[in-house]
Amino acid sequence: MRIQMDLQNKKILVVGTGISGIAAAELLAANGIAFDIFEGNEKLTEADVRAKSEAFKTCPVILGTLPEDVMAGYSYVVLSPGVPTDLPMVDALRAHGAKIWGEIELAYAFSKGDVLAITGTNGKTTTTALTGEILKNYVDDVRVVGNIGIPYTSLAGSMTDETVTVAEISSFQLETVEHFAPKVSAILNITPDHLNRHHTMENYIAAKERITEGQQADQVCVLNYEDTVLREFGEELKKRMKVLYFSSSRELDDGLYLKGEKIYTATAGNAQLVCNVNELNLLGKHNYENVMAATGIALSYGVPLEKIREVLVRFTAVEHRIEYVTEVDGVKYYNDSKGTNPDAAIQGIRAMNRPTCLIGGGYDKQSEYDEWIGAFDGKVKKLVLIGVTAKKIAETCDRMGFTDYVFADSLQEAVDICHDTAESGDAVLLSPACASWDMFDSYEQRGRMFKDMVRNLKK
Repeated sequence: MRIQMDLQNKKILVVGTGISGIAAAELLAANGIAFDIFEGNEKLTEADVRAKSEAFKTCPVILGTLPEDVMAGYSYVVLSPGVPTDLPMVDALRAHGAKIWGEIELAYAFSKGDVLAITGTNGKTTTTALTGEILKNYVDDVRVVGNIGIPYTSLAGSMTDETVTVAEISSFQLETVEHFAPKVSAILNITPDHLNRHHTMENYIAAKERITEGQQADQVCVLNYEDTVLREFGEELKKRMKVLYFSSSRELDDGLYLKGEKIYTATAGNAQLVCNVNELNLLGKHNYENVMAATGIALSYGVPLEKIREVLVRFTAVEHRIEYVTEVDGVKYYNDSKGTNPDAAIQGIRAMNRPTCLIGGGYDKQSEYDEWIGAFDGKVKKLVLIGVTAKKIAETCDRMGFTDYVFADSLQEAVDICHDTAESGDAVLLSPACASWDMFDSYEQRGRMFKDMVRNLKK
């Protein structure tokens, strides 16, 4: 346990009653710490909120609007990741002297053991899952938490000094860290995303880089050398802590690199083979970067290379990330619902090795789609557009001279169009380049519905 005693006898407000809010409240309640709950959804009643968790049974519940005269009393405010930190309400609480924390900071206060933390625009989930599996091959008690779908706060209370936590951390979660200090951190890449939340690339980059703020001189940050922003950040970071680079384009004297079909790790120019990419169950250069990042994290933590190799060759893709579904009439179907921004979706296209019918579109995160469409490169034979961004993407297609697109009113219609269009030897890929929130609860729901629809094609 780290600093949680500071929370005793303090007035705390938990904002949001979704998965993260519930887990945060339950962690506080389990430690005998009182709190209030605020829920801005005016459609919910107090009874609705109290029914969500035992932790909500007796605490004060505030619905709809947080009164100004109440704000001054709070020492800590715990925000769910989906709550923007620049809301007028949050600014007002901050002005009244409250510390604004998120789930990650609260969980870190109560957790024990070492933390390995991973962020980046794309590849976080695969790298986190792979790093978790590698650590499980070396350490008895490993917890994989965070943006991967398991709230850090839900497991923090059961950790011991021997626990190793592997955490996927989003830019939203990093906005509110204060004492969070992973033993090893990693930033995989930075490309435009979530600009509707962060407003500028500068803000987005700054949020990602905050993963290193609490780290000390003997701790490590793993960075992508081929990302210009991260390379420059790494050179500055070296002035206060250790940096380990990985590269998919050049040999490094110190770090990990891809050369031909082989991944190496080098120290002072002495290289060791990690693996041949043909031994892996993961497709595409972006996944080889994820492998290098996970290997770098594990090596930095002291995991022997042989223990790492054992996991690399048996690890399979995580759900919703270029996930093979099935083959129907000679057509291979892939679920890449986690391709929620153009850069991630580009990796999905690059991983296809056959003519592809592509399903794209969804919630608008203020992304631009020129590079995504430019990556079609003769491989995409038909683009089926769904969701709020369909028209915006179509306009970009017109401007760039790509005309093989159609609109669908639903995911089911999109699957049917692809089924009718694709020929034996083709692929069908759901890789939307957009978030899911216009039509679905989450990218996971979108991906699972896609898989169900595809499997029903065989009946």
